[in-house]
Amino acid sequence: MVLAAIGLAAVLGVARRLEPDPRGFGTHTQLGLSPCMFAQVTGVLCPSCGMTTSFAWFVRGRLERSWRANAAGSLLAPTCVALIPWLLAGAARGRPVGFRSLEVPLIGLVVATVALSLLSWTIRLLIGRVLR
Repeated sequence: MVLAAIGLAAVLGVARRLEPDPRGFGTHTQLGLSPCMFAQVTGVLCPSCGMTTSFAWFVRGRLERSWRANAAGSLLAPTCVALIPWLLAGAARGRPVGFRSLEVPLIGLVVATVALSLLSWTIRLLIGRVLR
């Protein structure tokens, strides 16, 4: 749990060091990662496009820009902030606060993240089609 808390803090620290891409996506390329192949091939942003940009805006307190970059990311970023003390408290207790094991909350977090990403992507696709 301590390692997970450190990992989340590192993600937020890296997001703070990155300059958010004004397009609302592509910030991850500053880490040496390639542009999204899905977007390059289809011309449509993938469900995670804008996630890094969303985190970069969130850590700067620009919540509206975080939301515009990726709605799921703008909800996931504060979740990461909340998870850090929860994980550290669980590490101090020797078990997760409010749960018997980490499995249930971790599975719930993964399912919620995927569902939010897909919902956000669906809305982005529908709005994009209406605007065309």
